[in-house]
Amino acid sequence: MKVKIYSTPDCPWCHKAKDFFKENKIEFEEADVSESKEAAKEMIEKSKQQGVPVIEVDGKIIIGFKEEELKEVLKIK
Repeated sequence: MKVKIYSTPDCPWCHKAKDFFKENKIEFEEADVSESKEAAKEMIEKSKQQGVPVIEVDGKIIIGFKEEELKEVLKIK
């Protein structure tokens, strides 16, 4: 399972999402859209959003930190 989070360092919901991944031992790739114009462009193309976090799980886009939806997609009980 491939998990990627598009985030910024000062985004509280991004930190919540990353903490959630760590608590559930989910490996993830992080793309800081405040540092990388390329990552920001990629995030906007995939999600049609400019706000963070945008989380991609095996090609499925989740906008914002939606714990229940993430649990379902990641098969966490």
